[in-house]
This record gives sequence, structure tokens and C-alpha cells, in this order.
Amino acid sequence: MPSFRNVSRRHVLKGTAALGALALTGKAPARAGSKPFQGVELNVSCWSAPFPKLLQTYLPEFEELTGMKVNYDTPGFLIYNQRVDLELSTKGSSFDVLNITFIYVDRWLRAGWFAPLDSFIKDENATPKDWDTDDFLPAARKIMSGKDGSLYGIPWTCDCYMAAAGRYDLVEKAGLKMPETFDDIEKVAAATNKDGVAGFLGDNRHGWNFPPYLQGFGGNVFRNPPDDLMPALDTQEAIAAADFYSHLLRDYGPNGVLSYSYDQVTAALKQGRANYATEGHIFLMPAADPDSKSAKTVRYSMFPKGPAGQFPGFATHAWGIPVGAKNKAASWEFIKWAMSKSMMMRAVTEKGYSSPSRRSVIESPEFKKRLMLNGNDVAEIYLKTIELVGKSNYMDYRIVSVFPQVDTLIGQAMERIVSKQMSAAESMKQAQSSAIANLKRAGIRL
Repeated sequence: MPSFRNVSRRHVLKGTAALGALALTGKAPARAGSKPFQGVELNVSCWSAPFPKLLQTYLPEFEELTGMKVNYDTPGFLIYNQRVDLELSTKGSSFDVLNITFIYVDRWLRAGWFAPLDSFIKDENATPKDWDTDDFLPAARKIMSGKDGSLYGIPWTCDCYMAAAGRYDLVEKAGLKMPETFDDIEKVAAATNKDGVAGFLGDNRHGWNFPPYLQGFGGNVFRNPPDDLMPALDTQEAIAAADFYSHLLRDYGPNGVLSYSYDQVTAALKQGRANYATEGHIFLMPAADPDSKSAKTVRYSMFPKGPAGQFPGFATHAWGIPVGAKNKAASWEFIKWAMSKSMMMRAVTEKGYSSPSRRSVIESPEFKKRLMLNGNDVAEIYLKTIELVGKSNYMDYRIVSVFPQVDTLIGQAMERIVSKQMSAAESMKQAQSSAIANLKRAGIRL
């Protein structure tokens, strides 16, 4: 397996013309004489998420179909981003296909480090019409598009922020229902926080978990991203949101809640040790698995509304072609194969993939059947959440280049409040002053 430290040189042999009318689908047989990419060596990398990892099991099919050799690397999230950021900054040619990470979209696209894909998409010889770029959800395509309107990445996942009550039996016993508002969250958490069950639970990625509450109270991370990046962490709305969010964790969360990872949230829900959680859907769905103690009692819903509205979090990642890639036609063949309708459907039906980015797959009977959990149509919740995101630009705060720095400060602020080291007002004011200082050092004009 190649790594960022030791990437073998590509040996591009004869026959590197476009693949013509051959459409790469998930399980197409190879035909003699139809391998114009025979001998091409592709270097592909993505962080170790479920889809790229399961895609690796299908690579022999792609290699047989095209004649290419794929060197495929899936390091951890932080390592991937650090190394790719360095590689892209040199506009090197070590990689032919890379993941465009959600929180680096602004930095990587604005810098011109990825090639636009429109020329391949619009060329019927390179991409058949029935490959159907428009089938990818608009909210995901919008994030992966540049200011010039060009599409730079093909989304392979959609991660939606929603809610789950692992012990819905306790909710019903208290005469309540799945929360529809922030006030309802308080009622459900208070009523079920007893007898060894935590009423509320969230993981320690507060830069991901807090903003939906912040925006629900009418606040934002920045004043008007991406145009105005003045931090907005000490507004009345931000302080009220921080007070509410930290109260849920401190007063209804389990012991040691500040150290909980997303895997621990999943485990607590499956073991019936926690009731209500707002999280990325991929960490909530396992509560309905056959081996879960909550399999029969878990229920799901959209993230509730706050005083200012409903703002569930959303993230997407995409396959893109670095500008330094020497054989972009071969790079596109890989992306086209990996993101075909048939391949994504196979990921769902054969591997249990639960975060597809194609509408046709999400609306398919196979996906809906898989996500019909205890009478909850989770596929519908998933699609409604993504459609809500696509109606406005409220997720823009997360794709600006300086968000990772503010993300860290939000996490520190929440820890101070939950642990009672500071009040919400004191902690958020400190976060605001630190954010302003950090952004100025980064050269951001405020």
C-alpha cells in the first residue's frame, strides 16, 4: 500500500487516449481490445471513511475493466488533511485523485489546487448522459462548486445532523414525544435522566455539535461568511446558545461527557445508557442494529427547531483531480466508475452504506427499506435534512479557510462552561477575543 511518504512513479504506457464510449459501471465486464488505459498507474488517496474503505474492495474490478493499476491510500482524517494540504500547496504530481475535504473546500478550491470537472462531464465521449451529474444532491454539488460556477468535486457522502432517542420507551412513559423544539429537548432530557440512563448525550467535537444550536438561537460563527469573517461568538444569541447547549451536557449527560468521542456516543445509545442525542446520522443509526439493546426502542427525527429556526449540520466530501495530475482523463475514469449509480447502489445493498449522495439511490426501494427503522423513515429524514441545507447558505461558516482555527476555540469554550470554570458569557467573550487575534495573525482583514 503506497503512502504519502513513498508514492511510486507512474509508468504510463501506450494507449492513454480517452476511453471513448465505454461507460464504467459498478460491475461491467472487461472486453478484449477495449482497454486504452492499459498500463496507466493511478495514485488515489482519501481519509479512512466508510465509503472509500468499502470502495477499495471493488478495485480489482476497475483494474480488470480498464487495465489500470491503482495505488490506494486511506490514512486517518487529520493525517490525510495535513499531508494533502502540503502536497497540494506545491502543485505536485504525486496523486491523480484526491478527496476534497469539507472544511478545506474554500482553501483548496480558492487556491486553484483542483481542476474543474466540467469539461469531462459535458463531453459525451468521456461521460455518458445517463451517468447523470444532476442526480447528485444539489446541496452537496453546491459546496463543491467554485465561485466561477464550475464543479470541482463529485460528492461521495452526505453526513446529516439529526436526532435519536435510544430509550423512546422512557420518553413515552413520561407522556412525551420526539422533540420538535429546543424546549422539547429540555423536557425529554429532564424526564429520562434517571435510573442509570443519561437524558442527553453529545460527543466532544463541539465545533460540529454546537453550531446547529448557535444558529437555532439566531447566532452564527462568523458575522456573514464567507464575505465577512468577523467572529460572532460573544453576541447575546451565542451566549444564550452556549448556556443552553452546555446545560444539556452538564446536567443531563453521563459522567465524563466532555471526553466522549462519537464512537462512545454510539456505544452508549446501543447499550441503553443514554437516551437522547443529536449527532451525525452515521453515529446514530447503529442504535437500531440487531446487536443493540436499544434496537426495538430507538426512534429518529430531524434536528429540532430553535427560537430562530432549524439549522441541522451537514458535511460532504468529494473526489477531485489535483491540478498537478498528469493524466486527468485516467483520473476522471476512476471517479466516473467510483461514483456511478450502480457502484453507489452496490455500496448500499452489498456493504450497507448509509450516506449516499445520489438522489436516485436515496429514493430507491432498497435504501428506503434499509432505513425504515422502528417505523421511522430515516431515508426521508436524511433527504429532508439535505434539502433544507440546500435552501440557504447557513453552512458557509464551515467551509471558509479559517474555520478549523475557530473550531478549536469553540471546543475550548464549551469545555470551560460545562466544567463551570467560566460562565457562558465569560467563556464566549474569551473565545471571541482569541478568534479575532488568531484570524488577524492569519492575515484576515476584519
